[in-house]
Amino acid sequence: MSKILVTGGCGYIGSHTIVDLLENGFSVISIDDNSRSTAYAITGIEKITGKKVKNYKVDLKNFDETRAVFQENPDIEGVIHFAAYKAVGESVEEPLLYYENNIFGLVNLMKCVQEFEVPYFVFSSSCTVYGNPDNIPVTENSPTKRAESPYGATKQMGEEILQNFSKANPATSIVLLRYFNPVGAHPSTLIGELPVGRPQNLVPAITQTAIGKLPKMMVYGNDYPTRDGSCVRDYVHVCDIANAHTLAIQYLSAKKNTSACDIFNLGTGNGVTVLEAIKTFEEISGVKLNYEIGPRREGDVVAIYANNDLATTQLGWHIKYGLKEMMETAWTWERRIKEAEEKVKSN
Repeated sequence: MSKILVTGGCGYIGSHTIVDLLENGFSVISIDDNSRSTAYAITGIEKITGKKVKNYKVDLKNFDETRAVFQENPDIEGVIHFAAYKAVGESVEEPLLYYENNIFGLVNLMKCVQEFEVPYFVFSSSCTVYGNPDNIPVTENSPTKRAESPYGATKQMGEEILQNFSKANPATSIVLLRYFNPVGAHPSTLIGELPVGRPQNLVPAITQTAIGKLPKMMVYGNDYPTRDGSCVRDYVHVCDIANAHTLAIQYLSAKKNTSACDIFNLGTGNGVTVLEAIKTFEEISGVKLNYEIGPRREGDVVAIYANNDLATTQLGWHIKYGLKEMMETAWTWERRIKEAEEKVKSN
């Protein structure tokens, strides 16, 4: 049973990936400082899988504490790296915070991967590396353009760091997973997305507005050159994203990689506008959403969705959830959070 270290294991995609790894026979440990997450996710993971997961409350910017995890676990065979700040709008407002956290943490982690000769590494990258693409859908060979936000820039830098690392360290094989817009929650609704503060991603903004946590939500721009004027995105269920990380580790361990650093797009291949996503939510929930059209938001690209042929053919990755299931699980999760909060208040 291979031991996999998941950084950011208490986070949204990290927690779902731990579940997928455990269900596929891997042993897992987590690093998460809980600055943007909650340890509750570990409880949810354990309820779903019936297996214990140890989380080290460590900030990756602290090299000594990070290295201590590797010293304690010399049998780590793979690392899946999620731990990073990810809000586009916040990164525009606080760029230094993003460069410090996302880059310093990665460099410290790779020092440990190098020292302890960890053979497999999977990086949580993003479609933001493509910037505003000239042509869609984007393939892995589409040119990366100037990032529209500091968050996107940190993903581009992270990829470059890892590509340089892979050339100098042949003992470690790397996969970069460029995902599009992860949404939804685990079908058990024991884990899901828990944004800190006001959500900056579309679907939690939708569900929090629908349930009354937010009085209304903003649609940023309706004057883009798209079919209804709102931005186009490729929404993909978080469980489908999670499974791709398990497949990536299996792909590397089976020596199927075609280079020292392979790249895969993780998207459904379907472009959905913001207004279409809202309409789908309203249909499945029966709730009329209170939203207004606002100005464009700095850092947003106009339209992007994936060509996922490479992930399908080489990783054996297949989409299991459609947009309705994404919205249904997100909405069920939001209602479960409200029930839990009301239960706490009544006690």
